[in-house]
Amino acid sequence: MTTEPQRLQYLEAMGLTAWVARYTLPNARPTPACEWELPEAPPAEAPGVRLHALLDEARESAPARPTPPEPARPARAGRPPRPGMARALLEVPPVQEAAAPVEALAAEPGAPREPLRFAFQAGCLEGRWLLLLAGEQPPGHTELMLLANLLRAAGIAAPLPVLQGFRWPMKEGLTVHEPLEEAREGLQAFIAGARRRGWAPERLLVFGEDAALGQVLSLDANQCPLLDLPAWQGPSLNELAGSAEAKRVLLPRLLGWGQDWHEAAEQVPSER
Repeated sequence: MTTEPQRLQYLEAMGLTAWVARYTLPNARPTPACEWELPEAPPAEAPGVRLHALLDEARESAPARPTPPEPARPARAGRPPRPGMARALLEVPPVQEAAAPVEALAAEPGAPREPLRFAFQAGCLEGRWLLLLAGEQPPGHTELMLLANLLRAAGIAAPLPVLQGFRWPMKEGLTVHEPLEEAREGLQAFIAGARRRGWAPERLLVFGEDAALGQVLSLDANQCPLLDLPAWQGPSLNELAGSAEAKRVLLPRLLGWGQDWHEAAEQVPSER
């Protein structure tokens, strides 16, 4: 269940500011609030009680059949008669019954966990290609010039987008039970908010690596299932700037980018 602080965090990731009243005006009617009362969980029954109830139901539903009388057997001297095997199995020691509530508590959801932490700089090339630069620090002049030159070498004559930073978690101290799922929902909320402002991503390009961000994106076979986009991930701009070999390896990919960019642009008018 999403709590109110988590909901506000997702809204902030979308770029939406939630309004919360700071003061209460005199004689103002209270704001109606919706509250749902959760049904109380039935008390846990001891195993012996449940088995007794099942056996009673089976005994009542079964048709009565006459049973032939058993011959009397002499009781063994010095040994009390043993109870029936079924009755013996139903007798639960007090220690086991006392341990039942502890086992029920162990089955409840686990304790709060640490959130996944990652950050990136994001922009969308002409609103079409989503660029993610792993890391909290925005790129410097050298990295931006390199990115512009890479796009120009690919034949993509588009101005560099304005990059904006994103970090997760956006608020510290919130209770986290599913770190990966909550981080993915936060990233999806960020992209959904960007779509409201005009982004329409067709492809994802990720520069640089981050372990937590890699878990969230889960790129597989040049695809990003989380965002449902074809994807590529390569070295960071800083690494590309200092490595001629990394640039040489990237060159064939640039030619494919240019072809994909122009083919997609030619298909847009026909789709409209």
